[in-house]
Amino acid sequence: MIDVSGSRVIKVLGVSALSLFAIAAMADDTLGLSESLYSIGAPEITQAPSSTASPWRFSVGGGVVNMPKFPGASGTKWEGVPVVSASYDRFFIGSNPDAASILSLGAYLYRDSNWRIGAAVTYDFIQPRSESDDSRLQGLGDVKRTAHAELFGIYTYEFISARASVLTDIAGNDRGTVATFDVLGRYQPIPALTLSAGPGLTWASSKYNETYFGVTSEQSSRSGLPTYSAGSGLNELRFSVNGAYRITPRVNVGASVSFAWLRGDATDSPITEKTSQITYGLFLNYLF
Repeated sequence: MIDVSGSRVIKVLGVSALSLFAIAAMADDTLGLSESLYSIGAPEITQAPSSTASPWRFSVGGGVVNMPKFPGASGTKWEGVPVVSASYDRFFIGSNPDAASILSLGAYLYRDSNWRIGAAVTYDFIQPRSESDDSRLQGLGDVKRTAHAELFGIYTYEFISARASVLTDIAGNDRGTVATFDVLGRYQPIPALTLSAGPGLTWASSKYNETYFGVTSEQSSRSGLPTYSAGSGLNELRFSVNGAYRITPRVNVGASVSFAWLRGDATDSPITEKTSQITYGLFLNYLF
């Protein structure tokens, strides 16, 4: 995000909208929501704060997101999400677009004019999957919220940004490990408007795929679905389109649409109804 105060241009570690790069979600809720936070929050061109600037940055806002009821669902649901963050120098808490997370606690390990590398602990804000979400899930049990350890890196050169992350469950809730890679191209037709778009992919461990797409013998007896074992591999391909508009130096709005296609063992799962998935949302935030 951009905050203009006199001649200062500073980066605020918050997000103005949702994802669709966000796409995907791991760090947060589903692969589709978290990555979207990055795609909408990341595109701004920023400079380091001046030596007289305060090291504190804050962002308060929220948004609405329309996303699949569960990975592989044909139906969708609406979710309201908060966008609240605070940062002090290299440390951050709350929403962070680089970590692609709504709930995060972390720090940047290295930053320069091109690179941002960091580590964070994140937690799911939205329940990843509940039996009550859809009749197809009856007997499968809920996929629980969990805490994740994440390493992420972003490289920006002129109008191109590339982001990679590795996220792993550290709370023992069978969410496994996922790795993502996304590239965004940025265009500013006017100074206040930033448009971005680009492709991405997600690799998932066997534990992650088993939790979301596998069906054990016990689940099969309860749900009526056939047993199914899912291994590790490419889980998703996606393409995101995002826009962020600075209404005032401190108020931003954003919108994002992400088109995702399940791949690998996720496509053949008896849980999967639809391999193409769309996530979109609108966000507003205030920076101070």
